[in-house]
Amino acid sequence: MTDALVALLAHGGEHHLDASSVLRWWTLSPVVVPLLALSGGLYAIGTRRLWSRLGRGVGVRWWEAAAFAAGWGSLWIALVSPLDALSDILFSAHMAQHEILMVVAAPLLVIGRPFLPVLWALPAPWRDTAGAWARRPAVRGAWSWLTAPFVVLVVHALAVWIWHMPRLFQAALASETVHGFQHLCFFWTAALFWWALVQGGYGRMGYGVAALFVFATSVHTSVLGALLTFAGVLWYPAYASRSAAWGFDPIDDQHLAGLYMWVPSGLTFVVLGLGLVAAWIGEAERRVALGDPDLVRGPLASPDV
Repeated sequence: MTDALVALLAHGGEHHLDASSVLRWWTLSPVVVPLLALSGGLYAIGTRRLWSRLGRGVGVRWWEAAAFAAGWGSLWIALVSPLDALSDILFSAHMAQHEILMVVAAPLLVIGRPFLPVLWALPAPWRDTAGAWARRPAVRGAWSWLTAPFVVLVVHALAVWIWHMPRLFQAALASETVHGFQHLCFFWTAALFWWALVQGGYGRMGYGVAALFVFATSVHTSVLGALLTFAGVLWYPAYASRSAAWGFDPIDDQHLAGLYMWVPSGLTFVVLGLGLVAAWIGEAERRVALGDPDLVRGPLASPDV
């Protein structure tokens, strides 16, 4: 248990969360804050250079830049805002933090197509070197494999389920280093999953394969959320004293966390899946009308410039 958490729990004698004090619990990590500032700065510099050289909206569209800004802001909410400190006390807050990382920040940042602006933010010699390295067949092949639909589905599912095993989750609560690695696993596997959907291609089946993998992810995350929601025992005993110190029943807190994973996240995937099915049908009808019924292919977005 960190010293900061000990101090927070020591002030929990009134058995309620004082909203005015909670709003002052900002986590100014010497690692997270500089990394967030660096990533946002590189994206802004690179986008400005792109638009200055090629014209506004070229390379990165304005709505893609807006999506990146929203995703970047959601990272601040998850990792720097009082939600981060509150996640050490309430499991429901911890789950909300994870859902923001995986279902909000990751897709928005991917939609923002960050690689191109970051590349343009680098000095010209570095940019040329990085571009040449990225074009190597081995690098392109490894990236294609890593972002293949089945691979990202399995990798992300493993990250979600393994990290929710009691032993590992408790280890994350006891160590800031392990906790940080847990967040990286959740965010990066989710980012790969969303990249495969938003920026990847699915061969001849296009939208259909994307819809299948979205529904599969919806099912397994909803199952985990339902297990937490209806569990009669506490999965993570570390939260027993923490939530109780603030007047919250640990089991009720766990049920609320399960609902966060089950309902909002599940609905997001279901809506996206239905949208993909509709797009698949529309693409099939368009291909048939053009006399090309066998090529039902529809990547969600054009590849990077």
